[in-house]
Amino acid sequence: MRPQLRGRRAAAALAAAGALLLTACGGGSSAGSGGSSGATVTIGVSGNILDTPIEVADGQGYFAAQGLKVEYVTLNASTGASALQSGSVQFLNDSPNGFLAALGKNVPETAIGTDAGGYPLGLIVSTKFAKAHHLTASTPAAQVAKALDGSTGGSSSANTKGEASIFLKGYGVDPGKVKWVSLPSPVADKAALKSNQIDWFATSEPTPLEIQDSGDGVVVADPVKVPAWSQKEAGYGQFVVARSNYLSQHADTARKVAAAVQQATAYMHAHLESAAVQAAARKAVPGVAADVVAASLRQVAWPTSDAMDAQGWATTLGFVNSLVTLDKKAAVTDSQWTNKYLP
Repeated sequence: MRPQLRGRRAAAALAAAGALLLTACGGGSSAGSGGSSGATVTIGVSGNILDTPIEVADGQGYFAAQGLKVEYVTLNASTGASALQSGSVQFLNDSPNGFLAALGKNVPETAIGTDAGGYPLGLIVSTKFAKAHHLTASTPAAQVAKALDGSTGGSSSANTKGEASIFLKGYGVDPGKVKWVSLPSPVADKAALKSNQIDWFATSEPTPLEIQDSGDGVVVADPVKVPAWSQKEAGYGQFVVARSNYLSQHADTARKVAAAVQQATAYMHAHLESAAVQAAARKAVPGVAADVVAASLRQVAWPTSDAMDAQGWATTLGFVNSLVTLDKKAAVTDSQWTNKYLP
């Protein structure tokens, strides 16, 4: 998948020989220039609702107040770590699964803050299935799980399949009795749901809520209804990550980025329904209806502080390992996460 570059200033990202090369246009300084005034940093994002704090930090001028100019590269799970290691991006707004998978492969990364909590998942059933089983958005989770027993579920990633399985097992339904259909992407899941090739699938918001908004399905499970997907039981939902050697060489830049993102998450926590936050979220997920964006934001725990702690990591590790999707059991050491760059 070719990365997409976006931000205040134009730039281009090229994929070549398995590595990503970023060329900044308009005479901007390199992100490797450290914390000098007007330095440009490049942040890898995923194009989902969890990127909103980065957009808020930009839109509210928190990066600018730190003397930083910011560009974004939209990456996916398979390109994020390689982009970070090649230097195409200096920071990555990464999921726990991606970060822990990289650590499991001995990639030297360090988490410097957590800017979202929990997993903003939506489990959506087709309109036909919902009618047949009398399911609505307010149907209790146990009843939803029972209805999915023996159904046909779509799966476009091992992680979302694992997360859906946690929900099913939590209410006594054997995921092994589900007829799983492997599909290449959430877009393919959506098409299969609309054509009734599958009964349901689960993925990150805002896709499920978009489908519901279009009338092609009903979201019957989310982090509000499913405690296992909440911050309390699943742990952290997103991290700001950098290469360990980059941090040692550019500590001042790291402090500025961490400070700006923390200021943004604190602002979001207190002003989630504000026009500024809603506008930033729409930039994070362009083309999505405003009411869908607003509903997606409410599925996430936005912290007042981006600081991490041992208990939070224990919860996160427990959740990720319960998915059984990594090559080996996930682990993290004290040297692989730090709060020292936060204000």
